[in-house]
Amino acid sequence: MKEYKSNKELIDYLVSKNVVINDKEKALKNIEKYSYYSIINGYKFVFKDNNNNYKQNTSFEEIFALYEFDKNIKFIFLKYILEIEVIIKSLIANTLCEKYGIKEYLKVENFDDTVDKSIIIDFIEKLKKEIGDNYTKHPAIKHYKDIYNFIPPFVLTKILTLGTVSKYYSLLKQSDRQKVSRYFKLSDKLLRQILINLTMVRNISAHSDRLFSYRNKYDISFKNIEKGYKRKENLCNLYMIINSIKVLLDKEKYKEFKKLLNIEINKLKKRLIVVDINDILRIMGYDV
Repeated sequence: MKEYKSNKELIDYLVSKNVVINDKEKALKNIEKYSYYSIINGYKFVFKDNNNNYKQNTSFEEIFALYEFDKNIKFIFLKYILEIEVIIKSLIANTLCEKYGIKEYLKVENFDDTVDKSIIIDFIEKLKKEIGDNYTKHPAIKHYKDIYNFIPPFVLTKILTLGTVSKYYSLLKQSDRQKVSRYFKLSDKLLRQILINLTMVRNISAHSDRLFSYRNKYDISFKNIEKGYKRKENLCNLYMIINSIKVLLDKEKYKEFKKLLNIEINKLKKRLIVVDINDILRIMGYDV
């Protein structure tokens, strides 16, 4: 849009572009709740032909069905990535406690000595700033700071974002990274790749960006997870994320995750007319 349009004008605009609207009142309510930009601009590409025109019989309801599908799977991914985040934080904290103790772990010599020293120093300062910023926000930080004047790893990791934890992991000594990655029967390199992508997916899921078409240049050595997978491009996609989650969750948790995901896929399948569910699955990275 190059100029402001009211929601009613946006409905008329869609009709002028040959988009069918079966229930204008309901469509208007959905645009008011979720915004035209989020629904249409985020998902219309699936319903366009090679000339950038909407495919014949495309409806607002079908575009909205895809929007809802994406919104619902974001909740699912967020839930189980948070589960993984808790596990990773616990593994890192335990590794640090066992090897460096609960007081003196934030020293340059306790990090990867192949990394530029200035990067390590900057990261340690960032962690100390996080501690300071959370002094009045997090009771455990205040307690340990006031009573013992140090923050143990198992308290520090609780206040860190997944992105910071992922960075922390990448800066650990290789032997420490390997101790964490062995829990999942993965190499430290592969776990690092997965954590970078999970951070991206977690942020997308939490901030209402489009997820189902996820692509990331930070690749995953996916042949070490699924040998026979035929890739269409040298980018990480959502299918690869799904199967990376599989190696980080226990069997029951992954079964729950996959069941919820399949429910949403089947719900979308029933609501699609102009496009096929396999079109969506291919965008997600499935080999169909």
